[in-house]
Amino acid sequence: MENILEVKDLNISFHTFAGEVKAIRGVNFELKKGETLAIVGESGSGKSVTTKAIMRLLPPGNSEIKQGEILFEGKDLAKLTDKQMQKIRGQDISMIFQDPMTSLNPTMTVGKQIMEPLIKHQNMSKTAARERAVQLLKLVGIPKPELRIKQYPHQFSGGMRQRVVIAIALACNPKVLIADEPTTALDVTIQAQILELMKDLQKKIDTSIIFITHDLGVVANVADRVAVMYGGKIVEIGTVDEVFYNPQHPYTWGLISSMPSLDAKEEELYAIPGTPPNLLYPPKGDAFAPRNEYAMQIDLEEQPPMFKVSDTHYAATWLLHPDAPKVEPPEAVKSRMRKFMGTK
Repeated sequence: MENILEVKDLNISFHTFAGEVKAIRGVNFELKKGETLAIVGESGSGKSVTTKAIMRLLPPGNSEIKQGEILFEGKDLAKLTDKQMQKIRGQDISMIFQDPMTSLNPTMTVGKQIMEPLIKHQNMSKTAARERAVQLLKLVGIPKPELRIKQYPHQFSGGMRQRVVIAIALACNPKVLIADEPTTALDVTIQAQILELMKDLQKKIDTSIIFITHDLGVVANVADRVAVMYGGKIVEIGTVDEVFYNPQHPYTWGLISSMPSLDAKEEELYAIPGTPPNLLYPPKGDAFAPRNEYAMQIDLEEQPPMFKVSDTHYAATWLLHPDAPKVEPPEAVKSRMRKFMGTK
């Protein structure tokens, strides 16, 4: 499949009173046409910063793309002016944010908010844009769209507001849709409905999706490939089956082990020890080394390269070096892997 988006050696810094925070440190990945790529990791790992850089929505003044390329259909988004980016943002690349209540304007009807990108990017008349807005509300599963289009965000439930946000993001049939933890603020039942809706919509409009989440259970249901981020870097990337059934990086092992299970006893819930690195002072070696019980001396001295596991699976861990000792995943990981295989 052809790549629609390529991120190459992306480095992003934030300039603070305390110094330069090197938030993203050499991130590389590609997004293929029609696929869903999930980016997972703890809070602070760099997931949202990476995708906001793609949208060019990093805070002005204190943030800087220090190095790298963000290639969309051959154009480097990192080099575009704000005016050039405005033509792409919303039309070719759209974003669904975490909290629908902060994404929607409380003073405008939802109809006007859906119509806005249609009038701006598609040059539609108000009448045509209104008809399209009704179709979009119907598409995302909102009943009585002709009535609801006249209502304000506070008149919708949390799940319905998120559907409105999705309708706005899909208004111009974007080629790339970035979903930044779109189900975080919703209860479990509504989460499942929104995820099912997104899978269904992807088939209908054939868009490519970058799905940001810390919930590996969500990943298993929606993604084709998974990129695991830690300390501003991608530490493992592969297909869903490869990352879930044959994880290679100790951090991925920790994420899988810490997934809650309905049949696990309370004392069995695993937590990764320690805290994420302080990126004011990026570590010399592997950023995960201080939290990694399998760390070797070289982990403290040198950053590991991406070792090839298969044509589609890569992991940045010295454990994959030919001279490294053979280490098996912990039993908790194997247990979770068996459960996934049983439910597949």
